[in-house]
Amino acid sequence: MSTTILRRRSAMFAAMLALLLLVTACSGTTREDDTADAPEEDSAATTEEEADAPTEDEATDEPAATENTPEAAATTEDAGDDTADGATAIEEGIEIAFLPKQINNPYFTTADGGGEEAVGEFAGSYSEVGPSEASASSQVSYINTLTQQGVGAIAISANDPNAVCPALNEARDAGIAVVTYDSDTDPSCRDLFINQASAEGIARVQVEMVAEQIGGAGEIAVLSATPNATNQNAWIELMEGILADEYPDIELVTVAYGNDDDQDSFTETQALLQSYPDLAGIVSPTTVGISAAARYLSGSEFKGEVALTGLGTPNQMREFVEDGTVTAFALWNPADLGYLAAYAGGALASGLITGAEGDTFEAGKLGSYTVEADGSVLLGPPTVFDIDNIGDFDF
Repeated sequence: MSTTILRRRSAMFAAMLALLLLVTACSGTTREDDTADAPEEDSAATTEEEADAPTEDEATDEPAATENTPEAAATTEDAGDDTADGATAIEEGIEIAFLPKQINNPYFTTADGGGEEAVGEFAGSYSEVGPSEASASSQVSYINTLTQQGVGAIAISANDPNAVCPALNEARDAGIAVVTYDSDTDPSCRDLFINQASAEGIARVQVEMVAEQIGGAGEIAVLSATPNATNQNAWIELMEGILADEYPDIELVTVAYGNDDDQDSFTETQALLQSYPDLAGIVSPTTVGISAAARYLSGSEFKGEVALTGLGTPNQMREFVEDGTVTAFALWNPADLGYLAAYAGGALASGLITGAEGDTFEAGKLGSYTVEADGSVLLGPPTVFDIDNIGDFDF
């Protein structure tokens, strides 16, 4: 081989070696760039995710945002309504049993009719039971039967304040609410008493009416219901005090009892006029008594000569007011009395109230009532009826 050829081969090998070193150098630079770019991409991605992710405070606020959605608002409102209903509504289906002094008495027919109206309003179950005679113990067997039946509440007008107490306490022990209306029992054997008007107010309005009708002087008599009737006895006692203090020229000569029986009251009226020929007026704080007395007076020589007043219903007394036998009498609305008793019984039986002083409850169209001392709830003041307004009432 010639020297020239060797030189050419050495030059070519040197050139190829230089090219190889150049390629190797360029390839190593490229991998390093890729490695340097990778952390930058990861870092950017992490930064974007951190930007989109809620901060700790934002995460805490998320439930509040959920509650503000319409669905959440509706749920909240529903919960509020349920709570309100549970606090104020009488449970549907509660049985309220009315036990008047006697059935077929127009006064109690009206009162219990008001109770039936109320029970219908709160979708309860209404019933009325009772004796045909207003004797002291005649209501006991009815109370026992109602207890066995497990009614929700008993609304009773007591013929005697104590005779019915053992039976009523057995009813209360069985979980039955007891409400008295019109005539109370001993407070220890009932939950509430629905007082038609304050005893002082009822006594005073009757004294004022008879005093005005007889000119402030003369003899008067009282024709009451039964000797044990709690309400009549309380009113009579107060009337005696008012007469003694404020009407010294009026003398209360006697108290007679017609036993809340029409014929007995009619007969007692006749006897009073025969026994006391100077009698100027009669006060009868019972609807049965005053209507029977008016019927006797209207057909007698005493019509227009002997005043008659007391407590009666407009429908019973209308003809005697219109024919001049009676000038004026008073009463509360017995339908409202029974209506209020029903709502009170429903509220007790539903656990809305306990009968404690200061308890309040709603009574439909009559509005809100508050329990006063001794578990008493006052309906309102009595209304005086005369020729000018009796046509406005129908009960």
